Amino acid sequence: MSAFDEVYRRSIDQPEQFWGEAARGIDWDVAPATVYGEGRWFPDGRLNTCHNALDRHVERGRGEQAALIYDSPVTGTVRVYTYAELLDEVARAAGMLRGLGVAAGDTVVIYMPMVPEAVVAMLACARLGAVHSVVFGGFAARELAVRIDHARPKVVLSASCGIEPARVVAYKPLLDDALEQAEHRPERCVILQRPQCVAELREGRDLDWARAVAGAQSVPCVSVAATDPLYILYTSGTTGMPKGVVRDNGGHAVALHWSMAHVYGAAPGEVYWAASDVGWVVGHSYIVYAPLLAGCTTVLYEGKPVGTPDPGAFWRVVATHDVRTLFTAPTAIRAIKKEDPSGNFAKKWDLSGLRYLFLAGERLDPDTYHWAGDLLGIPVIDHWWQTETGWPIAANCVGIEPLPIKPGSPTRPVPGWDVHVLDGDGDDCPPGTEGSVTVKLPLPPGALPALYRDEARFHRSYLERYPGHYLTGDGGHLDGDGYLYVMGRIDDVINVAGHRLSTGAMEEVIAAHPDVAECAVIGVADELKGQLPMGFVVLKAGAERDPEEIERELTALVRERIGPVAAFRRAVVVSRLPKTRSGKILRATMRNIADGDPYDIPSTIEDPGALPEIAQAVKGT
Repeated sequence: MSAFDEVYRRSIDQPEQFWGEAARGIDWDVAPATVYGEGRWFPDGRLNTCHNALDRHVERGRGEQAALIYDSPVTGTVRVYTYAELLDEVARAAGMLRGLGVAAGDTVVIYMPMVPEAVVAMLACARLGAVHSVVFGGFAARELAVRIDHARPKVVLSASCGIEPARVVAYKPLLDDALEQAEHRPERCVILQRPQCVAELREGRDLDWARAVAGAQSVPCVSVAATDPLYILYTSGTTGMPKGVVRDNGGHAVALHWSMAHVYGAAPGEVYWAASDVGWVVGHSYIVYAPLLAGCTTVLYEGKPVGTPDPGAFWRVVATHDVRTLFTAPTAIRAIKKEDPSGNFAKKWDLSGLRYLFLAGERLDPDTYHWAGDLLGIPVIDHWWQTETGWPIAANCVGIEPLPIKPGSPTRPVPGWDVHVLDGDGDDCPPGTEGSVTVKLPLPPGALPALYRDEARFHRSYLERYPGHYLTGDGGHLDGDGYLYVMGRIDDVINVAGHRLSTGAMEEVIAAHPDVAECAVIGVADELKGQLPMGFVVLKAGAERDPEEIERELTALVRERIGPVAAFRRAVVVSRLPKTRSGKILRATMRNIADGDPYDIPSTIEDPGALPEIAQAVKGT
């Protein structure tokens, strides 16, 4: 039995012993006597996540080590925070929040760009035992309003603006608009003023971040139960209503700390860079929490893979800051490859310190895998996980034993994850046969224990279809060596450049257009972004409009209501949508047509003549 097989088997056969040992890597206020009980990990343990990310490293003499490197090509700023400096900033920000009445169990919404204060805000909430909910800065006012109403924050932490390569995005008007639309009213908003766009503050509600923090006292960590929530992160659901994924404190800290050494092979003191955004789960897990829990130096990058200023941006960061492990999305590598196919910009920098390139967030196509591997001369490691799971389900665990790489596969399930591929009857599929990818319960520490304020939806979405298993929502197969192949979503959530977006939410926006009778949005394959949304609209009778004009209006509408992150640009006017006799739109068949894949005409179709019309409409775009 190989080293990896031995670790994996122990994690599945003796999970309590396995995770009990892993828990010793974390500082506890009250060490858990029970590893797993009543459906929860470490139910009688108490700890503080911020203490484990900052205080303990300072207490053990590593306060002068770099904790956070802020690199912002859009502002021309590089700043390094030691563990001691970051702790000071976080303790005073926590004091500010306490002064505003925030206590353990309260929620705080964070709507900020990629600036150090966003990391400080998250850790300050954790320090108090408050529950943070970070909303990606690219989301429009309506999406922010929905999340504010659901999370019901006592305080909102935001910034005056975010900065894109070609423009400044004013956040404060979006926040003001969201608060007008929301029914819930937070007591206070604290705004980080950035010189590129100074916001107007509303008397009595809004505070200036710098002044509020300057006047605050540092506060100590608050001890919380391991099962208390650390954060809520909203992810798209097929209904168009976001799902609030809850992460607890204890299981999260144990699993993420374990993953840094064993999955990523990262050691304390090394520089680890997850080139993502704090608004997404990768940013939560691998920009903020995991690297700091492990005592690494983490990079916070405010820029793009290309255009800030060129396709060598990532390689500059790697070389300048001696990054040992880089984790990003395949989309980023595809964007670099598109602009610099020969890799000339990479050759300008000394990348000899880079040990691994990890990719996740969407399917890694073999072409991108080979290009990156040939360019860098290091292992390129595909791995697969979800917002719900919080850390990798399948990966090549280089810290345990590097396994042979098979392009197209994220390798084997990670220890702790008992992955199965089930058929429609709930039986295991033979090797090579596609089915639904599931994880046998219990899920390991760090995975979601629930959906925020929606236990029924949690069971309906993940647990009902296959009793005793968690349904990932992805289809795929295992091969004879136990390697997993994930082929894509089995629902109507699409993956645009690593961002999970609901086609249902886009359909709601499009259907609101006065000339649209009905519509369908599907994800079509895209070489750069993995998938892009494509809308098909049937106009109301008598709506004699130029289809191009309709497309422009719908594009603007989706951009306004959901945000530019949706990358919605194509809306095709058709005379009818293909449906079953019961009225269900045949989205999967439409997706096959758009992608040029073979398809069978469903036996339940109402009018087979609708399908060639879709094919013709796609061809016309």
